[in-house]
Amino acid sequence: MRRLVALVCLLAAACGSSDGAGSGEDGALVTESPAAPAPATATPEPDAPSVTSPDPSPTPPPEPVADGPTRYVVEIVAQYPHDPGAYTQGLVLDGDTLLESTGRDTSLRRVDRTTGEVLEIVDVDDEYFGEGLELVDERLIQLTWKNGVAFVYDSSTFEVIDQFAYDTEGWGLCLLDDGRLAMSDGSSRLTFRDAATFAAVGSVEVTLDDQPVPQLNELECVGSTVWANVYTTNFIVGIETATGEVTAVVDAQALDDADPAADSGQVLNGIAHDPETDTFLLTGKEWSTMFEVRFVDAS
Repeated sequence: MRRLVALVCLLAAACGSSDGAGSGEDGALVTESPAAPAPATATPEPDAPSVTSPDPSPTPPPEPVADGPTRYVVEIVAQYPHDPGAYTQGLVLDGDTLLESTGRDTSLRRVDRTTGEVLEIVDVDDEYFGEGLELVDERLIQLTWKNGVAFVYDSSTFEVIDQFAYDTEGWGLCLLDDGRLAMSDGSSRLTFRDAATFAAVGSVEVTLDDQPVPQLNELECVGSTVWANVYTTNFIVGIETATGEVTAVVDAQALDDADPAADSGQVLNGIAHDPETDTFLLTGKEWSTMFEVRFVDAS
């Protein structure tokens, strides 16, 4: 009987190692504790190349495992246009609009949820590669990949009002119901941060069947659960933050099949929860579609 961990390990291509190594956004191998990035004033890393490795071929789901994580598939509720030029890295729902962080041509955007129209956009200097995004009260915090800088914006004006420094890579960011931020760096570890100061206040190793789950990318917090895209796969995992245990695995292959951009190797990335309908908005890097979905039991 194949176990869920074998499935996730196969697609993440790095599970089972003791150091939690994972693949970075440019395909390079990174470790759980990467070397400190150059400060924002240093010569920047070049823009990451396009993702050329296609998503792995879908693998049939394993047989149920007693006491294992709940298995879900996505049920598509609605489809909306999405700018295929947006290399989506962070996605936040704010009322009827979406706030989106993009990489490569880094930007912060305000987007109409249903039409996909870009209502407002701020371009970020080319030396920065945009990553995860979260709304904290009236502030937007946008991570950068290797610069070690998070920009803080006024959410109404998109004016930069502050910035934070950190010593890991920046991948995903979300706000838990206890007021802490959860941040991913491409490894199997989530770091918790103070929402006001961005100081690290703890961390947890994310595991499935006692094995680390690397390449945690875009994050969405729902209560005390973190939902995380697993980079280069069609899977989203639900993580219990108290223990780091994966309690749910979502197979989103149906979205890959529904958006032709996925055939070019542009992977699933971007997840936002709608608390009013308990649905999720999902898209991918340079996908032309934003999907509204429900997670439904696969058993």
